[in-house]
Parts: sequence; C-alpha cells; structure tokens
Amino acid sequence: MTISREYRQEPVEMHETSLIYQKHANAKPRYQIFDSLQAFCSSIAGLLSSRAVLQGVGVGNANASPTSALLLHILQDISGRIATICFAHHIGTALEPECKTYRLAADVFNDIAMILDCLSPGVPAGPARVTVLSTAGVLRALCGVAGGSSKASLSAHFAKWGNLAELNAVGSVVISHITSFSTTWLILLILLALHLSMNYAAVRAVQITSLNRQRANIVFSALLDSDMSLRLELESLELDLDLDLELDPTPTASKSEWTILTPAQVAKHERIFHRDGALQWTQHSSTHTTTQHLGSAQIGVSMSTFLGSRSGSRSFQRALPLQRLAGVFADEFYILFLVPSATGGNAKWHAFILLKRGCAVEHQLKAWAHALLAARALARIIPGSSVDVVLAVVERTLVLLNTDARFERYLAGLSGVGWDVNIAALETRAGRRIDF
Repeated sequence: MTISREYRQEPVEMHETSLIYQKHANAKPRYQIFDSLQAFCSSIAGLLSSRAVLQGVGVGNANASPTSALLLHILQDISGRIATICFAHHIGTALEPECKTYRLAADVFNDIAMILDCLSPGVPAGPARVTVLSTAGVLRALCGVAGGSSKASLSAHFAKWGNLAELNAVGSVVISHITSFSTTWLILLILLALHLSMNYAAVRAVQITSLNRQRANIVFSALLDSDMSLRLELESLELDLDLDLELDPTPTASKSEWTILTPAQVAKHERIFHRDGALQWTQHSSTHTTTQHLGSAQIGVSMSTFLGSRSGSRSFQRALPLQRLAGVFADEFYILFLVPSATGGNAKWHAFILLKRGCAVEHQLKAWAHALLAARALARIIPGSSVDVVLAVVERTLVLLNTDARFERYLAGLSGVGWDVNIAALETRAGRRIDF
C-alpha cells in the first residue's frame, strides 16, 4: 500500500450567528420572547458595568491621571486583540457545528466580564486593577468571537417590536435611580441571572437540523437500537467470541419499525455543554432516557495520528495491519480503527477516523455511525480486546451497515423527518484527507 498524498482540509467559512440560526434553526415564538428578555437584562447590566469602569479609571476623581487611563485602555485593547486572534484560530471551525454551545458560552463570558468591571472600582489602583480590567477585556473579546455576530439578529428582532433606541432610553432611566453600592450589585446579579437563564431557555428552544457529533450520537443510537435485525446480528457477534462465523444476514426491519428521532425530539435531549467528540449511546424508553458513555472519537485525523493510535495500550503494541484495513475499507471513503482507553477504571474506546479525498457528508456520517456501532459492540464483548478482535468487530459492523444498503436507507429516513444530511457538522477542527 502506498500513500500518495495527505491533504489538509481547510476550515469551513465562519458564518455569522444570525445566519446560522436562519439556516439551521426553526425559531419559535418562545425563542423570540426569551431573546427579548435576555437582551433587555444584558443592556441594563452593560450600562451598570460601563459606569463602574469609568469610575475605576478615575471619572469624577480630580486626582486621576488621563495618561494612566489611556495606558489602561491600551492594555485592555492589546489583550483583547490577542485573545481574539488565538480564540478564533482555535474554535473557528467549531462555531457552526456547535453554535448552541458557543452562543451560550459567549453570554457566560460577557457576564463574567461585567462582574469584573463592577469589581474594578474596589480594587486598588495599580497592577491588580490592570489585571482585573484586562481579564474583563479578554473575556469580552472571547464573547465577540463566540457570539458577537448574533447582535445582527438581535437588532433585527428588536426592529419587529419597535425601536432599539427605546430600550437604551429605558436602561438610562433605570440606572439613573441606581446609585448605592449594595443596590447596584443586587440589581446586577439579578439581571445577570435573568440574562443567562433566558439565554439558556432561548438556545434550548432552537431546533437545529444538521447532525453534529452530539446529535449524531442521539439519532444513530436510537436508530441502530431500533433496527431489530441489526440487534440480532450484534447479539450473535457477542456470543461468537472467536469471531470466526460467517455472517448470515437476515432481512432488515422495515423503515416503519425504526425509531427515527426528529430535530424537535433531539433538541429535548441535547445538552448545551457536552464532551467534545464523545461517543455516547442513548436508549429511550417510555419512562426515562439513559446514556452510556462508550468513549470518544476523532474524525479527519492525520496519518501520523492514525498510525500512533495504538500507542499506550499493551495489547496494541504490534504494527497496525494497514493492508488489511485498506482492503476492508477499499470501497469506503474512510478508514476506522479503535483502541482501548482506560477512563475512571472503566474500559472505553477511542475511535480514529481517516477520511479519504472526495469524502462527502454522507460518508462522514457513515464513519461516525460505524464508530458508534463498533464501540458499542466492543464494550459489550471483551473490554481491552486485542488488535485482531477489534479488526474483526470493525469489519463485521461495516458489513452490517452495508447489508441491503442499510445505511443509505437510514439517511433517507433521516431526511424524511427533517434532517439535513448535506451539512458538514462533524469536524470541529481543520481535518486531513488521504489519498491511497
């Protein structure tokens, strides 16, 4: 096997948050209500923090130096710009796939910055105050990268209710009556609590139709678990510890028997903050929902990362059989391998997914579903399995996904309930593409 070239997949173009919501989300009236309330609270809290910053730099103090205030502003600006560059470089590709997470994280950053601004007048002048205000500037810069572009959608939303200037006028009237230290902090904390709670409710109300890692876990685990013929094959795989039996595919269950969750159903189970790259198997019943953490996965890894995937495991010290893997995945646009990783004393699995050049969104979704299914099978068979066992499980589960075009019918069913399977949302970092 000869590897001719490895291509770096450039990050997708960053969209403004407002465009993300218009493209991927079904905005409901309750989202608009929560959005209005959180913006109102944030506006007044922002005025309070701005007043505190002005007091901290010496406004109203005859002994204050304009030069020190200017230097402080320069330091804040420099730290904020550096934070903007570093943060944008680190999360730029993940903004669209994980827009819910970063939308709420932006508000958390902004609210912490407001608290630091209000603390600044009570901090002694000098390095301590510079540190507090510079940290606030960094957090505000992170907010600008993660969710600052949502201001466009907020402004457009307020235009439906009236004029944005009216909100600022109300805020000015409110803070003119808030002068004491205790009242300022009481009102600020109440506003920030309302701001975050309204933002959380608003983000939870959004129903995104693209499949990122978390939504793919929820959708595929429910779909795979409801496919009875697939479950029978997995049970035979569990009993066959030697893994030498030939597959005897049974007719796949009809599409009507599958559990295909809609974007609205998935939104109810989706967590705003979650483990990045986690492989989780979610089982739904009439009374409750349980989630089993199977491990983690990396998609679009480099060849060097893939070749080093077995390091750290005593049972995976021999060379990775690339020729066999290349043969198994000859007709696929990806290559999958899993290694055990001990987490908290429990056997978990980490999946490495190589993507070939020309890999489309449907192939990425198949690779993720395959990794989830293989991790599920390995977790139920032999914790800490050898290379041969893992290769056999990977090969057998791939056959199951390909039997009677099973995965293609999965995608058709997902499209039928409202999922957009043409949006790439699984890669949150710049990935690689391999030519064999």
